Amino acid sequence: MATGGKTNGRQRAAKQRRKMILFAFEILIILVMVLVLYLVMNKTTDGPKVLVLDEEKLAIPSQVQEMKEEGGVMHGYMNIALFGVDAQTDGQLFKGSRSDSTLIASINMDTGDIKLVSVYRDTYLNIGRDESQKTDEYQKCNGAYSYGGAERAVKMLNMNLDMDITNFVAVGYKGLSEVIDGLGGIYVDVDSEELKHINNYQVDVSNVLKCEYTPVTEPGYQLLNGVQAASYCRIRQTKGDDFQRAARQREVIKAIEEKAKDMDLATLTAIFNDCIDDIYTSLDSQDILKLLSNIMNYRIVEEEGFPQPDMRGNASMGAKGACVIPTDLESNVTWLHQFLFNDTDYKVSDSVKEYSQKILSDTAPYMQ
Repeated sequence: MATGGKTNGRQRAAKQRRKMILFAFEILIILVMVLVLYLVMNKTTDGPKVLVLDEEKLAIPSQVQEMKEEGGVMHGYMNIALFGVDAQTDGQLFKGSRSDSTLIASINMDTGDIKLVSVYRDTYLNIGRDESQKTDEYQKCNGAYSYGGAERAVKMLNMNLDMDITNFVAVGYKGLSEVIDGLGGIYVDVDSEELKHINNYQVDVSNVLKCEYTPVTEPGYQLLNGVQAASYCRIRQTKGDDFQRAARQREVIKAIEEKAKDMDLATLTAIFNDCIDDIYTSLDSQDILKLLSNIMNYRIVEEEGFPQPDMRGNASMGAKGACVIPTDLESNVTWLHQFLFNDTDYKVSDSVKEYSQKILSDTAPYMQ
C-alpha cells in the first residue's frame, strides 16, 4: 500500500509539473503576440521586422490544401511556426543562423485549444534546395533557417510533415537575456551536473553580447541573471543531451512566466520593447487582432515532441554530425496529424513517403 501511495504522489506531482509547463508556454505565446500587436498598432519604434510569405513557395501539399477547405479535417485551424534563432547579429535574424528551437503552435480557432509540437533541432529531414542546387538536401532540420531564412524553414516543415504553415515568429536568443534582466532575474534550480557546464557557456554568451558575466559558484535554487539563464538554456552535456536541454528551456520559460504574471502590461511592453530588434515575423496587425479578439479563451491543452520516442533513433552521420533519426517518417507524420487534428485516418502524401524512404536509405549504415 505504501508503494502505491508513493507512486500516486509522483504521478500527481508529474501531472502538476506538466500543467505548469503548458501554462508557461501559453503565457509566452500570448506575451509575444501582445508585444507585436502593440508595436504594429502604436508605431512606438520601427516595429517588428515583417516578412510576408508567398504561399506558392511554401510546398503545402495539395491534399493538405483540400483538407483546409470547409468540411475538411484541418478546417478551422491556424498553424504558426515559432523559431528560436541563435542570431549573433541583426542580419542573422533573417538568414545565416540555425534555429535552436522549432515549434509548431496549432490553434483551433473554434475552441481556442492550442497544441504545441517541438521539432527537435537535430532531426534528419529534407531541408529543400536553393536556386544553385539541382536536388534536395537532407541534413539536420535546423539548417533550413540558416540557408534560406524563415521561408525555407517553414517550407521544410510543410514538406516533411504535411503541414499548411504560412505564418511564423522568430526571436533571437539575445533577447532572452534582456527580458530576464528586465524582470529582475529568475529563480532556477541548478543541479551539480549543470554547475559543471553553465559557466563555460557564460563565456560564450558574454562574448556574443559583449558584456561581463558573474560565475555561478554553487548548485541549488537561486536567482539567475540574463546571461546566466541564457547559458543555462544552452547546456546539453548532461544526461539526456538535447532532449534535456529542451526541458531546461521549458524550465526557464516557466520561471519567466512566474515573474511576468505579476507585472502590468505597460511594464512588460517596456521590457520587450528593448528586444524588438530580435523579433521577426509574418504576422501583421490584422492577423494578431484576429488571434487576440478572444484571447482569454485560448489555452494550451497538450504539448509533444517530433519525432516520437518510439519512432526515432540516433546516428552519427559523418560530416552531417549527430542526428535524431525519424526511423519511420510516415508513421511520425501519421501520429502528428492524429495529435494535432484528431485525424485517425490520415494517409501521408506521396512526397512524405518518398522522403521517408530516402531517410531510411541514408541513415541505415549509421544507425546504432
